[in-house]
Amino acid sequence: MTTNLSQSEFTQLGSEKQIEKTVQALQAHGMLVVVFETGEEAQKYVLDLIPEGAAVYNSPSRTLEVIGLSKQIEHANHFQAVRAQLSTLDYATQRNEMRKLVAAPDVLVGSVQAVTEQGEVLIASAAGSQLGAAVFGASKVIWVVGTQKLVRTLEEGLRRIREYSLPLENVRAQQVYGRPSAINKLLTINAEHEPGRITMVLVKQQLGF
Repeated sequence: MTTNLSQSEFTQLGSEKQIEKTVQALQAHGMLVVVFETGEEAQKYVLDLIPEGAAVYNSPSRTLEVIGLSKQIEHANHFQAVRAQLSTLDYATQRNEMRKLVAAPDVLVGSVQAVTEQGEVLIASAAGSQLGAAVFGASKVIWVVGTQKLVRTLEEGLRRIREYSLPLENVRAQQVYGRPSAINKLLTINAEHEPGRITMVLVKQQLGF
Protein backbone atom coordinates (compact mmCIF):
# COMPACT_ATOMS: atom_id res chain seq x y z
CA MET A 1 0.00 0.00 0.00
CA THR A 2 2.82 2.39 0.91
CA THR A 3 4.61 1.69 -2.36
CA ASN A 4 1.53 2.46 -4.43
CA LEU A 5 0.93 5.66 -2.50
CA SER A 6 4.57 6.68 -2.92
CA GLN A 7 4.45 6.01 -6.64
CA SER A 8 1.51 8.36 -7.17
CA GLU A 9 2.54 10.92 -4.57
CA PHE A 10 6.12 11.34 -5.79
CA THR A 11 5.69 11.16 -9.56
CA GLN A 12 3.32 14.11 -10.04
CA LEU A 13 4.93 17.15 -11.60
CA GLY A 14 5.00 20.29 -9.50
CA SER A 15 2.25 22.81 -10.09
CA GLU A 16 3.07 26.28 -11.43
CA LYS A 17 2.42 27.68 -7.96
CA GLN A 18 4.75 25.15 -6.32
CA ILE A 19 7.47 25.74 -8.91
CA GLU A 20 7.25 29.52 -8.41
CA LYS A 21 7.43 29.20 -4.61
CA THR A 22 10.39 26.82 -4.80
CA VAL A 23 12.27 29.01 -7.28
CA GLN A 24 11.87 32.06 -5.04
CA ALA A 25 13.13 30.12 -2.01
CA LEU A 26 16.16 28.71 -3.85
CA GLN A 27 17.07 32.15 -5.18
CA ALA A 28 16.75 33.64 -1.70
CA HIS A 29 19.22 30.97 -0.55
CA GLY A 30 21.92 31.98 -3.04
CA MET A 31 21.19 29.59 -5.89
CA LEU A 32 20.52 30.44 -9.52
CA VAL A 33 17.39 28.80 -10.95
CA VAL A 34 16.13 28.33 -14.49
CA VAL A 35 13.00 26.46 -15.58
CA PHE A 36 12.56 24.59 -18.86
CA GLU A 37 9.73 22.66 -20.44
CA THR A 38 11.88 19.82 -21.79
CA GLY A 39 15.02 17.87 -21.05
CA GLU A 40 16.34 18.75 -24.49
CA GLU A 41 16.27 22.46 -23.62
CA ALA A 42 17.94 21.72 -20.29
CA GLN A 43 20.69 19.68 -21.96
CA LYS A 44 21.62 22.52 -24.32
CA TYR A 45 21.56 25.08 -21.50
CA VAL A 46 23.87 23.01 -19.30
CA LEU A 47 26.39 22.36 -22.08
CA ASP A 48 26.48 26.09 -22.83
CA LEU A 49 27.21 26.81 -19.14
CA ILE A 50 30.36 24.69 -19.04
CA PRO A 51 33.51 26.80 -19.62
CA GLU A 52 35.99 25.84 -22.32
CA GLY A 53 38.68 23.51 -20.98
CA ALA A 54 36.97 22.91 -17.61
CA ALA A 55 37.32 19.59 -15.76
CA VAL A 56 33.74 18.28 -15.54
CA TYR A 57 32.48 15.46 -13.35
CA ASN A 58 29.01 14.15 -14.10
CA SER A 59 27.90 12.21 -11.05
CA PRO A 60 25.84 9.00 -11.44
CA SER A 61 22.36 10.21 -12.39
CA ARG A 62 19.40 8.62 -14.12
CA THR A 63 18.22 12.14 -15.00
CA LEU A 64 21.40 12.93 -16.92
CA GLU A 65 21.21 9.58 -18.69
CA VAL A 66 17.60 10.09 -19.77
CA ILE A 67 18.20 13.49 -21.36
CA GLY A 68 21.45 12.35 -22.98
CA LEU A 69 23.63 14.71 -20.95
CA SER A 70 25.89 12.01 -19.49
CA LYS A 71 26.91 10.86 -22.95
CA GLN A 72 27.36 14.43 -24.20
CA ILE A 73 29.70 15.26 -21.30
CA GLU A 74 31.72 12.06 -21.50
CA HIS A 75 32.33 12.50 -25.25
CA ALA A 76 32.85 16.26 -25.36
CA ASN A 77 36.05 17.67 -26.82
CA HIS A 78 35.91 21.29 -25.61
CA PHE A 79 36.30 20.41 -21.93
CA GLN A 80 37.85 17.60 -19.86
CA ALA A 81 35.52 14.77 -18.87
CA VAL A 82 36.61 13.52 -15.44
CA ARG A 83 34.94 10.15 -16.05
CA ALA A 84 37.20 9.59 -19.07
CA GLN A 85 40.21 10.27 -16.85
CA LEU A 86 38.90 7.91 -14.17
CA SER A 87 38.59 5.09 -16.70
CA THR A 88 42.36 5.21 -17.27
CA LEU A 89 43.19 4.74 -13.57
CA ASP A 90 43.39 1.54 -11.54
CA TYR A 91 41.04 1.51 -8.55
CA ALA A 92 43.30 -0.76 -6.49
CA THR A 93 46.49 1.26 -6.87
CA GLN A 94 45.35 4.78 -7.82
CA ARG A 95 42.35 5.26 -5.57
CA ASN A 96 43.65 8.51 -4.05
CA GLU A 97 44.12 10.08 -7.48
CA MET A 98 40.57 9.07 -8.34
CA ARG A 99 39.24 10.64 -5.13
CA LYS A 100 40.98 13.93 -5.88
CA LEU A 101 39.61 14.11 -9.42
CA VAL A 102 36.05 13.55 -8.19
CA ALA A 103 36.29 15.74 -5.08
CA ALA A 104 37.34 18.99 -6.75
CA PRO A 105 36.33 19.26 -10.41
CA ASP A 106 35.84 22.67 -11.98
CA VAL A 107 32.21 21.74 -12.66
CA LEU A 108 29.94 19.16 -11.08
CA VAL A 109 26.86 18.17 -13.07
CA GLY A 110 24.23 15.92 -11.51
CA SER A 111 20.81 15.76 -9.93
CA VAL A 112 19.18 15.52 -6.51
CA GLN A 113 16.42 13.46 -4.92
CA ALA A 114 14.23 16.22 -3.48
CA VAL A 115 13.84 20.00 -3.29
CA THR A 116 11.55 21.57 -0.71
CA GLU A 117 9.34 24.63 -1.12
CA GLN A 118 11.55 26.27 1.52
CA GLY A 119 14.59 25.94 -0.76
CA GLU A 120 16.26 22.94 0.90
CA VAL A 121 18.04 20.45 -1.37
CA LEU A 122 18.38 16.75 -0.48
CA ILE A 123 20.94 14.35 -1.96
CA ALA A 124 21.22 10.71 -0.89
CA SER A 125 24.16 8.50 -1.80
CA ALA A 126 25.56 5.06 -1.08
CA ALA A 127 29.25 5.94 -1.54
CA GLY A 128 29.03 9.75 -1.38
CA SER A 129 31.37 10.33 -4.33
CA GLN A 130 29.51 13.45 -5.48
CA LEU A 131 28.89 15.01 -2.07
CA GLY A 132 32.28 16.61 -1.43
CA ALA A 133 32.21 18.41 -4.77
CA ALA A 134 28.62 19.52 -4.20
CA VAL A 135 29.35 20.94 -0.76
CA PHE A 136 32.59 22.79 -1.53
CA GLY A 137 35.03 21.11 -3.92
CA ALA A 138 33.55 22.10 -7.29
CA SER A 139 33.83 25.70 -8.48
CA LYS A 140 30.46 25.36 -10.19
CA VAL A 141 27.56 22.99 -9.45
CA ILE A 142 24.74 22.33 -11.92
CA TRP A 143 21.77 20.18 -10.97
CA VAL A 144 19.12 19.09 -13.45
CA VAL A 145 15.88 18.24 -11.64
CA GLY A 146 12.47 17.09 -12.84
CA THR A 147 9.70 18.97 -11.04
CA GLN A 148 8.20 15.73 -9.70
CA LYS A 149 10.99 16.01 -7.12
CA LEU A 150 9.55 19.15 -5.56
CA VAL A 151 8.12 18.51 -2.10
CA ARG A 152 6.42 20.61 0.54
CA THR A 153 8.66 19.91 3.52
CA LEU A 154 11.97 18.40 4.57
CA GLU A 155 10.11 15.48 6.16
CA GLU A 156 8.33 14.82 2.86
CA GLY A 157 11.65 14.96 1.06
CA LEU A 158 13.10 12.30 3.36
CA ARG A 159 10.04 10.14 2.76
CA ARG A 160 10.49 10.55 -0.96
CA ILE A 161 14.06 9.30 -0.71
CA ARG A 162 13.25 6.31 1.50
CA GLU A 163 9.96 5.19 -0.03
CA TYR A 164 10.39 6.08 -3.69
CA SER A 165 13.96 6.88 -4.77
CA LEU A 166 15.77 4.10 -2.92
CA PRO A 167 13.70 1.15 -4.25
CA LEU A 168 14.22 2.35 -7.83
CA GLU A 169 17.92 3.05 -7.30
CA ASN A 170 18.24 -0.42 -5.77
CA VAL A 171 17.10 -1.96 -9.03
CA ARG A 172 19.50 0.20 -11.07
CA ALA A 173 22.43 -0.54 -8.75
CA GLN A 174 21.83 -4.27 -8.97
CA GLN A 175 21.84 -4.06 -12.77
CA VAL A 176 24.88 -1.79 -13.07
CA TYR A 177 27.04 -2.72 -10.08
CA GLY A 178 25.67 -6.12 -9.08
CA ARG A 179 24.87 -4.96 -5.55
CA PRO A 180 22.06 -3.06 -3.80
CA SER A 181 22.12 0.65 -3.02
CA ALA A 182 21.68 2.27 0.38
CA ILE A 183 21.17 5.66 1.99
CA ASN A 184 24.59 5.65 3.64
CA LYS A 185 25.15 9.38 3.30
CA LEU A 186 22.50 12.07 3.20
CA LEU A 187 23.25 15.70 2.42
CA THR A 188 20.95 18.65 3.07
CA ILE A 189 21.88 22.00 1.53
CA ASN A 190 19.99 24.85 3.15
CA ALA A 191 21.74 27.65 1.27
CA GLU A 192 24.84 28.39 -0.81
CA HIS A 193 27.55 30.50 0.85
CA GLU A 194 28.91 31.65 -2.53
CA PRO A 195 25.98 33.21 -4.43
CA GLY A 196 25.61 31.84 -7.95
CA ARG A 197 27.92 28.86 -7.44
CA ILE A 198 24.96 26.48 -7.68
CA THR A 199 22.59 26.47 -10.64
CA MET A 200 19.35 24.51 -10.36
CA VAL A 201 17.84 23.59 -13.74
CA LEU A 202 14.20 22.63 -13.18
CA VAL A 203 12.49 20.68 -15.96
CA LYS A 204 8.74 20.19 -16.27
CA GLN A 205 9.15 16.49 -17.04
CA GLN A 206 9.42 13.35 -14.95
CA LEU A 207 13.16 12.78 -14.94
CA GLY A 208 15.08 10.36 -12.76
CA PHE A 209 14.23 8.98 -9.35
